[in-house]
Amino acid sequence: MSARERKEDQVRRLLEGPRPVVPAGLAAHAAARGGRLLRRRRALRRCGWTLLAAAAVAFAVWASLTRPWEVPPSGVSPPLQGW
Repeated sequence: MSARERKEDQVRRLLEGPRPVVPAGLAAHAAARGGRLLRRRRALRRCGWTLLAAAAVAFAVWASLTRPWEVPPSGVSPPLQGW
């Protein structure tokens, strides 16, 4: 008897045997837990998108105020000629 046949035989015996009793409120508890998980996931997703939008707005405000794309004024004045 090969290992595969042994496993199949064990599975058949398990399926043919008596089934365990399922607690009465198991489905209700599972549905409630699933609902909580979905609400938590939805809240985290909304929070993430809100933070991303706030960061984009903050970056846009910072960029419009500091204008990092412009060349800063030179700290050295040109030499005076013709005096």
